[in-house]
Amino acid sequence: MKIALIGATGFIGQHILAEAINRQHQVTALVRDTSKITAHPQVTSRALDSNNAQAVTAALAKHDVAVISFHYLNVDFPALINAVKASGVQRLLVVGGAGSLEVAPGVRVIDTPDFPNEWKAVAQAAIGFLDALRAEKNLDWVYVSPSAFIEPGQRTGTFRIGSEQLLVDEKGESRISNQDFAVAVINELEQPQHHQQRFTVGY
Repeated sequence: MKIALIGATGFIGQHILAEAINRQHQVTALVRDTSKITAHPQVTSRALDSNNAQAVTAALAKHDVAVISFHYLNVDFPALINAVKASGVQRLLVVGGAGSLEVAPGVRVIDTPDFPNEWKAVAQAAIGFLDALRAEKNLDWVYVSPSAFIEPGQRTGTFRIGSEQLLVDEKGESRISNQDFAVAVINELEQPQHHQQRFTVGY
């Protein structure tokens, strides 16, 4: 599979890149600084300004799928979505946040008193991307939310998939490793289970 990955050096994107390589996919790593990409025969690195719609369209062309994973502050979501559509790519996977997941009916993670103020702007931006995708009917998109806590850890390959509710484990904790989140992302690309909808990953 030919994957175009916007944000391949990011906190989550770097693990998606590693998992894609591990599964023998060809990846175009689209980043601001190509010097941060380690040379690999399965990886082509390319500098990209994600706010330049024409550049996005050109960069995504001739790929099977596009993955977008970065902080979505100050992004024109309709313009970005239209750029993806214009590229001819058949499927878009967006890495979102946990802020829009529900902890109770009608109560999102971002609405809870303990949600850190310093993360609200980023969380609201990710919610804005999800809202823009939900209004899009002519693109095969999927939006993936991690658990409340995502951090580097082990690649176990064992996790749960949810939909709109925050997943918690037997200790009441909502967590996933970057590595297992990346496994779930590549699983979805290889064998699509969700179309024009969001899912979440957790232990």
